[in-house]
Amino acid sequence: MFKKSKGFTLIELMIVVAIIGILAAIAIPNFMNYQCKAKQSEAKSNLGSIRTNQHAYRAEYDTFKDDLGAIGFATTGNPRYTYSISDADKTSFLALATAQINNKTDKWTMNSSGVSSNDPNACQ
Repeated sequence: MFKKSKGFTLIELMIVVAIIGILAAIAIPNFMNYQCKAKQSEAKSNLGSIRTNQHAYRAEYDTFKDDLGAIGFATTGNPRYTYSISDADKTSFLALATAQINNKTDKWTMNSSGVSSNDPNACQ
């Protein structure tokens, strides 16, 4: 007589494919968001370094400087962000970091007190 076939039916395979698709639809946006936040860590770290260098420069020269090279800051490798300093005087400064992440502008600022802000935020 007929032997029972072993294997998967087409419907069972389609259900597995649908489940994998649903899991991917949930996981991929979360992964992209974590990846974006990881890229932003470069800006936060380097702005902290700029602040540290600015305070060391101020301790020696009694003023903040708007020149990254003068305060001893330099990036290595291929940085995503471009860095600059504005409004530097005897009492304060504003460090800026800007980049394009996921085709969106991402801008970070940090002042001489260490207060940072992120507007616009490319990860939202």
